[in-house]
Order: sequence, then structure tokens, then C-alpha cells
Amino acid sequence: MSSPSSLLIAAAQKLREALRPLRFAPPTEFIYNPLDYAWAPHEAYLTRFGSTKKKVVLVGMNPGPFGMTQTGVPFGEIAAVRDWMGICEPVGKPDHEHPKRKVVGFDCPNSEVSGRRLWGLFAQRFGKAENFFKDHFVANYCPLVFMEDSGRNRTPDKLPVEETEAMEKLCDEHLRSVIAALDPEWVIGVGGFAEERASRAREAMKGSFKVGRVLHPSPASPAANRDWAGAATKQLTALGVWK
Repeated sequence: MSSPSSLLIAAAQKLREALRPLRFAPPTEFIYNPLDYAWAPHEAYLTRFGSTKKKVVLVGMNPGPFGMTQTGVPFGEIAAVRDWMGICEPVGKPDHEHPKRKVVGFDCPNSEVSGRRLWGLFAQRFGKAENFFKDHFVANYCPLVFMEDSGRNRTPDKLPVEETEAMEKLCDEHLRSVIAALDPEWVIGVGGFAEERASRAREAMKGSFKVGRVLHPSPASPAANRDWAGAATKQLTALGVWK
């Protein structure tokens, strides 16, 4: 019988290959896929922390510019991935790189605020990474990074529906594979977009898992800038995910 981590790796490889031929119209000019150029740390993350079934799977939307874009790990703020998780693998370059949005891997000097908040809360509450990952896992719905010519980030929810249809079909299938591999009691969307996709997965799978949501830790959200860790803890406690 295949281990959860081998199922996760196979699902990620399948998604990586399936997304390759997709094309997007302007103003999207640059597309990065960390599953290509940052596969080594991504595979290390799945191998190390996806080896057992989980109680809770948290799902984000897509990579941030200084997080998974650089490290291949969801919400992958450099210090959290390198120092807390103990992952520091070689990272290559996207084929078509924006001069203002370079991928420098673990040498990136910027901190991904969303990732710092998310992993910071888990480190504070659980101590060692192993304690958190015993019952929890964090995944992203879509691995692609979308940028305009200016370097401005575009999130999947801002793309036209006709452009995202094929992509979402593949990402929906991948999310269902992640849930099937980890067999969680809870799937928690980090933000409304991810919660919606988790609900869609439950419906398609006729799943018995519960779906919930926590506030997205993005600094673009005024609510997240007022004690995000406290707000997320309250939400997870109210749902009954945490005691």
C-alpha cells in the first residue's frame, strides 16, 4: 500500500505536468510554477511532513512572491522553512523570469508576511515542526504564480473565468488527491476562496470531512493586521478544530 507522502508526490508531479501547456492572456505576462524549478524543497516537504494521515489539512490559494515562489513550500517564508522545518534544498529559475521578481531561493532577503504569520502561530502553539505536522498539513490549491508586465501579482480569483476553467479542473483534482491521501477530519480554507474549493472537493468526493475557514494572514487584509494569530486561534477553537 502506498504511503501518504508517495501519493502526495505522485499527485504533485501529475499536476505539474498537466499545468505546463496552459496559457493565459494579458495582462498576465509571467507565470512561475515552483513545482518545476523548486521541486527539490517541495518534494522534501511532502516526504518529511506528509508521511502520515492527518486530522487537519489547511489549504491556501497560491504562492506568495517571497514564500512558495522562493522555497517551493506553501506559505513558505524563508526562516520558517529553513530554520523551523529544516528544509533548505537547491532552487532553480523559472524559464521566463520577471526582472523585478527574481527567484533566488533561500537567499531571498524578503520575508513573506502571510507565511511568517501562519507558521509563526503554529511554531508558537506547537513548538517543534514535528509536533504540528503530527496532525496537521498545509497545502496550496494552485501552485502557479501570475504576474503582470509591471511585476504586479495576480491571484487566481482575479483571472477571467474562461482562463481559469482548465486550471481549476486540474487543481480541483489535485486537492481531492491530497485529501484522499491524508484522510483528514477537517479541511480548513485559509481565506474564502480556499474554503469554497474545499467545499467543492467535499461535494465531489461525497466526503465526510468537515470544512471550515480561517482569516487569510495577508497584510492586504486590515482584519489580519490586527492580531491575526489571535483571530485564527479563536476561529479554529470555535470550530472545534483546536481545544
